[in-house]
Amino acid sequence: MIATVFDHFTPPPSSKLLGWHLLDARPQDGWIRIGFEGRKDFCNPAGFIQGGILSAMLDDTMGPAVFVMTEGRLYTATITMTVNFLAPAKPGPLVGEATVTQLGKTVAFVEGRLMAEDGRLLATASSSARLVEATKAIR
Repeated sequence: MIATVFDHFTPPPSSKLLGWHLLDARPQDGWIRIGFEGRKDFCNPAGFIQGGILSAMLDDTMGPAVFVMTEGRLYTATITMTVNFLAPAKPGPLVGEATVTQLGKTVAFVEGRLMAEDGRLLATASSSARLVEATKAIR
């Protein structure tokens, strides 16, 4: 894997809760792969990871795709996110991938997918996000 802005980045508490860790990135393509830990604590009564948690994982994949593409200059604030749940997610390692489909001056469009460790597709998402300069973000 090549060097990215995430080499010296401390993930926020919400990302740590999800087990967020960078697996791979192609900044020039606006593409990123993130690993997550689907904990048993995230499960609904049926024993599958609750959909809101899966949505958070997708959101925490698509935003970082913009961040890595802009070399840490731009954060995102989600405007819209549409999630399609395709299969139940069991506890264990999960993998998110996202690609920036369009990076404008104030809004980005991003597509994401969440997979089980074996590659089974669990959910897809598309998002529009307001771009926020990192220097103006609240820390």
